[in-house]
Amino acid sequence: QTQGTIFPAQNFNPIMDAQLLGGALQGISCEKDVLIDILTQRCNSQRLMIAEAYRDMYGRDLITDLKENLSHHFKEVMVGLMYPPASYDAHELWHALKGADTEEKCLIDILASRSNMEIFQMKEAYLMQYNNDLQQDISSETSGHFRDTLVNLAQGTRMEGYADPSTAAQDAMILWEACQQKTGEHKNMLQMILCNKSYQQLWMVFQEFQNISGQDIVDAINECYDGYFQELLVAIVLCVRDKPSYFAYRLYNAIHDFGFHNRTVIRILIARSEIDLMNIRQRYKERYGKSLFHDIKHFASGHYESALLAICAGDAEDY
Repeated sequence: QTQGTIFPAQNFNPIMDAQLLGGALQGISCEKDVLIDILTQRCNSQRLMIAEAYRDMYGRDLITDLKENLSHHFKEVMVGLMYPPASYDAHELWHALKGADTEEKCLIDILASRSNMEIFQMKEAYLMQYNNDLQQDISSETSGHFRDTLVNLAQGTRMEGYADPSTAAQDAMILWEACQQKTGEHKNMLQMILCNKSYQQLWMVFQEFQNISGQDIVDAINECYDGYFQELLVAIVLCVRDKPSYFAYRLYNAIHDFGFHNRTVIRILIARSEIDLMNIRQRYKERYGKSLFHDIKHFASGHYESALLAICAGDAEDY
């Protein structure tokens, strides 16, 4: 049972919320607490209704006003909350592909974890927002087998709900050979299986792989491959097994390995807030001994910290 941390607000009144936001943004000093109280306590579809009411009321765009009045990471959180999920993914992918440096880890996080439907909507949003084709941009900004695997994932052609026990051992054998031989052809087979078979099928394949090789598939991939190709393959496997665990691991890395990689933390919290952030928090605590709250409090500060903690939601004993 996956569970988010942000739910539709009861007794929701978009006109009143728009009015309060207008007051908070138009004043001499921006009342950031009001922004946090409203935008982190409404679900995405409610926030979009607030933006519409805001436009009707003030003749202005709420995202533009947030960008003009806020700064730094706090601005990124508040603005990020205002995008529909597919548009937010598209926005993050565009930034990862077209920024000064390609942000491979962002591409991996999004493309390894989204369903066919989410990928389809994200590509539509990408085309609408940037007038570019996502697959073409991935092709031109990345290279090698890493590129091929990303492009395959971006097609959103994974089988859904289908599993065939009789071919699981066969697929596992192909994966095992791909880890032994590492030719271009074997790499292609490897990514074809990981990108196109259903999650149910891959569960069985990974089990068979363990039986055949006496090794966990993640360990095998880590031994045989390197670079972003290896990271992407591992991300796919981890997402098949348990997405909340994958995102807990990514958050932990972003907080501890990179001296708090703000963009990654913000993106995961916003993107998963209505899907499985509660589960991610639980996995984080189980796996790393400290709560996500504790680590965010330790590294972030001010209104930025308050906004992240509000998205995390939860009980005081988690702090």
